[in-house]
Amino acid sequence: MGMYEFCVKHQNRRVRVTTHNGAFEGTIVGVDWDNLYLKPAKGELTLSAWGRGYGVYGGWGAGILALSLFTLLAIALI
Repeated sequence: MGMYEFCVKHQNRRVRVTTHNGAFEGTIVGVDWDNLYLKPAKGELTLSAWGRGYGVYGGWGAGILALSLFTLLAIALI
C-alpha cells in the first residue's frame, strides 16, 4: 500500500508523521495525490506556507499543515 492509499484509508485518524524535516502529530483531514493535510495536535506550533488560505472557513491554511507525500518517511497510527 502506498502513502496515498494509506492516508485515504486513515482519514480522520490521529497519526505521527515523520518527514525529512522532522516529526508531526495530528489528525489527517485530507489528502490528494501530492499532499497530506494534517490538523496538528493541540498545543503544537502550526506553520503553513498556505497562510490563512481562502474560502469562507479560512481554507486549508487555517491551522492545517500541508505536507508533501514525497517527503514522508513514515506514518504511525496513535
